[in-house]
Amino acid sequence: MAFDFDLFTIGAGSGGVAASRRAASYGARVAICEGSRVGGTCVIRGCVPKKLLVYGGQFRDAFEDAVGFGWRVTPPEFDWATLRDNKDREIDRLNQVYISMLERSGVKLMADYGQLIDDHTVEVSGQRFSAGKILIATGGRPVLPPIPGMEHAITSNEALELATLPEAMTIIGGGYIAIEFASIFNALGVAVTMMVRGDAPLRGFDGDIRAAVSRELRARGIDLRTGTRPVAVTAAAAGFVVHAQDGTAIPAGQVMAATGRSPNTRGLGLDDVGVAVDGQGAVMVDGWSRTSAKTIYAIGDVTNRIQLTPVAIAEGRAFAETHFNENPMQVDYANIPTAVFATPPVGTVGLSEDQARAQGHEVDIYRSRFRPMKNTLSGRDEQTLMKLVVDRTSDRVLGCHMVGVDAPEIVQGLAIALNCGATKRQFDRTIGLHPSAAEEFVTMRDKVPAPAPVSAPA
Repeated sequence: MAFDFDLFTIGAGSGGVAASRRAASYGARVAICEGSRVGGTCVIRGCVPKKLLVYGGQFRDAFEDAVGFGWRVTPPEFDWATLRDNKDREIDRLNQVYISMLERSGVKLMADYGQLIDDHTVEVSGQRFSAGKILIATGGRPVLPPIPGMEHAITSNEALELATLPEAMTIIGGGYIAIEFASIFNALGVAVTMMVRGDAPLRGFDGDIRAAVSRELRARGIDLRTGTRPVAVTAAAAGFVVHAQDGTAIPAGQVMAATGRSPNTRGLGLDDVGVAVDGQGAVMVDGWSRTSAKTIYAIGDVTNRIQLTPVAIAEGRAFAETHFNENPMQVDYANIPTAVFATPPVGTVGLSEDQARAQGHEVDIYRSRFRPMKNTLSGRDEQTLMKLVVDRTSDRVLGCHMVGVDAPEIVQGLAIALNCGATKRQFDRTIGLHPSAAEEFVTMRDKVPAPAPVSAPA
């Protein structure tokens, strides 16, 4: 059977674009459809615009710290509209860059949403196109928790486009998105309250990282309320009020929900073509990104495996290598570095201490807390935390964790070491780059005392 295309990709985010361009580079006839802007969550409404706002917020510290280094700084003024509009212009530019990349690669772009008709057919704008293989790369979207009055809340999408900054904002959630936006708006002068259900934010991260982040958030004036769950949001004369399960009421000019994301699978026609999804609506795939339908594949956040842009790109490239370059390839999900662009930022790769112990490793822990050199003159009360998790038997470094300035940049290099199987002895043999914060990772010598064994109840 002759098909219109060898590959039809639904969704032009980072993963879909990467897969389509690489497949086309190997001679495949490729089409891609996108009902929103090309670039997906990361470029249009996620990583990139958020990081630009992070940069904007960092100038507050820079102005304050400059005094200790001899600079006379007049009281600075911040204009939200300027930052927002400049950010939007950069996103517009990147959107065009992505469109141009598809065009130069020979990928046909269709500007509308796609729907599956059968395992070889996609419908876009009333037209049907056949393809040898179909790739679903529709990503995810933020969701609001089922709480009365939550229609008053915004998500990370709307937070990037606020007409004006509120005087006070309540952020519901304790994950990386909640923490990043709390740091951004706090730095821009908004009074921020965070409502976190657990005993600390960043569930799933190393315990020392969670504690350090909690300390720094509070040190910056963020009202971090742990063990707090919202039960309702109501409108008020000056904005809104978030009501908690303990009876407290938190007034705010704006309420933001950062409580999770859901795969974009609604309206795709998955049931009609036999593509199985899990309880959260994520497309179920195997290690080769194959769905339950023979010719349909899925990558990125829509599969709810690891919701990171570089992972979606890696999955897309592996798919293209496997099917269009006779180079079977799977993605290795071990030792994927992760960053939280808070203030200060978090960088982590490998296993946390709890994860290592849960997997049966006997571990040695190395930990260092120190005041960065820059803060000795600025007077800023902010500490850096670094931590290594080491397998006691093999001496292999299982995890590297950091809270502090440049943590993401430093941990990226450490991820290479972990993927090469580096040992603590090899870390120790490495000469540090002085003076730098990064050198602390190769100079930690003293083990943290092991926790006392928990005795069984009598």
